[in-house]
Amino acid sequence: MSRKFIIGNWKMHTTSAEARQLAKAVVVGMSRVARVSVAICPPFPYLALVGEILKGSRVALGAQNLYPEKEGAFTGEVSPTMLLDLGCKYVILGHSERRHKLGESDTFINHKVRVALAAGLNVIFCVGETLVQRNAGRTKTVLDRQLVQGLAHLSAVTLTRLIIAYEPVWAIGSTGHDATPQQVQEAHAIIRHRFGRMFGTKSAEALSIQYGGSVKPKNATALLSRLGVDGALIGGASLHASQFLAIVRAGINEAQTEEESA
Repeated sequence: MSRKFIIGNWKMHTTSAEARQLAKAVVVGMSRVARVSVAICPPFPYLALVGEILKGSRVALGAQNLYPEKEGAFTGEVSPTMLLDLGCKYVILGHSERRHKLGESDTFINHKVRVALAAGLNVIFCVGETLVQRNAGRTKTVLDRQLVQGLAHLSAVTLTRLIIAYEPVWAIGSTGHDATPQQVQEAHAIIRHRFGRMFGTKSAEALSIQYGGSVKPKNATALLSRLGVDGALIGGASLHASQFLAIVRAGINEAQTEEESA
């Protein structure tokens, strides 16, 4: 795909003042660029605040999670209906931090994915292996399992609103490990191949696959230039407007290069 997609995941960071300042800086920076799609996913308490700032801009609003029910006695949870009401277009599901720190299973994540897509949200579905799994040669096995179980029973009409983010757990944050561009390209190829076996070649070719490891301005071009890397899910660098926008510009440059060589 020629248009790269860059997503900022703020995780559990920012105050209301910081969220406002950061969102405004991204909107201003995006007013001068094209050829790239951008979304930011602030913490739940700041969705409404950030959503107001993003209105009328080229930056979409996303959420970091949801509970797979329209409403009910689910204290502390947030429904897809609520997210849509606040103007969210995207939601991150299956993030490694929720899998490994909060114990979310493939079955539960699948429930979330199906409910979110049925509600009309675009889903950023995360998959990825741990360092132990990679060192044991189980990367393909783990990715296949997460895709098969996490995307079970999906309606074909919802596939155009599904985005996959490959986030190797061993290369996120301050682990001391970085995935090479070649490793990222190989993992994306595994994901696209499995998706094609599940939903057909055309769906696999149209699928947007983001890289969700440690992406920074210094390595963004090398990663985004790789075949099959359609964008990035950014963590730490998305908390700094200058760094996030530098990655966006790298996405623009790669999209332009692909268009010129097509």
